Amino acid sequence: MRKGVVIGLAVVCLALVGAAGLTYSKYKKSQADFAKATADQDAMRQRYDQAVNEIVSIQDSLNAIVVGENQAQGDIELHGQTVHEQVLRRIDTIKASIARTKARIEDLDAKLKHNGMRIASMRKMIDNLRESAQWREEKIAGLTTQVDTLRTRVTGLKFEIQGQQEALQRNQDELKQRQAELATIYYAMGTKDELTRAHVVEPNGGVLGVGKSLKVSGMFEEASFSPLNTDEQTTIQIPAKKGKVQVLSAQPPGSYKLTVVGKDMVELQIVDRAEFRKVKHLVILRAPPRAA
Repeated sequence: MRKGVVIGLAVVCLALVGAAGLTYSKYKKSQADFAKATADQDAMRQRYDQAVNEIVSIQDSLNAIVVGENQAQGDIELHGQTVHEQVLRRIDTIKASIARTKARIEDLDAKLKHNGMRIASMRKMIDNLRESAQWREEKIAGLTTQVDTLRTRVTGLKFEIQGQQEALQRNQDELKQRQAELATIYYAMGTKDELTRAHVVEPNGGVLGVGKSLKVSGMFEEASFSPLNTDEQTTIQIPAKKGKVQVLSAQPPGSYKLTVVGKDMVELQIVDRAEFRKVKHLVILRAPPRAA
């Protein structure tokens, strides 16, 4: 009887020892699992923090690209074609920056997939970065087109301005020529015999050769006259003595005066150019010098 009890107690003790061992084994396993879960959680949190920092860095790069676009566009609007090559180089720099940023985004996405991170907020941030990079890429493409368009416009305006300047120069030349024509009179000067031989003057009136005067002929040749631009010159030197000079043409008397300026030298001075040049041909009669 007592022997059976002892055996029974031994069995129970063995069972308890086995149960305790199993429980201890499970406890150790639970401790190990907990430690692994804690380590995994810490590693996941560290990767998450790194990913967030990378996203912030990428977003800062994208923000910097926006500033670059505005600066490039400002250069175009302010300077046009004069800095065309500089602007294109700036655009190329921005394109390269966008390409590097897109590569960083894809590299970050690959790392997250490799690490098994499937957090919805993280995926959303990655998608936002892609959209932001794509938007900037489209903007810079449009900016490149704008540069080319402005260059074409500037080239067109350059030729248009050049054409306008040439037309303006032609108009100015025509106006100068017209003004010169309006200001120019033609004069002939000589003795009675000289002017008669040149058919500039002809006898007028008189009876039997007495009392004849001279008048300007309407049959003279232009080669007998010299041009005078009254805008540039308002005097004519006449080699003759005082009282030996006469204006035979029809210039208004108040538009000129005759002044002695030296020995055997008289000067015709134009005092009213507008009135004086209403008659285009001036004929000056001077007495022949006395024989020595």
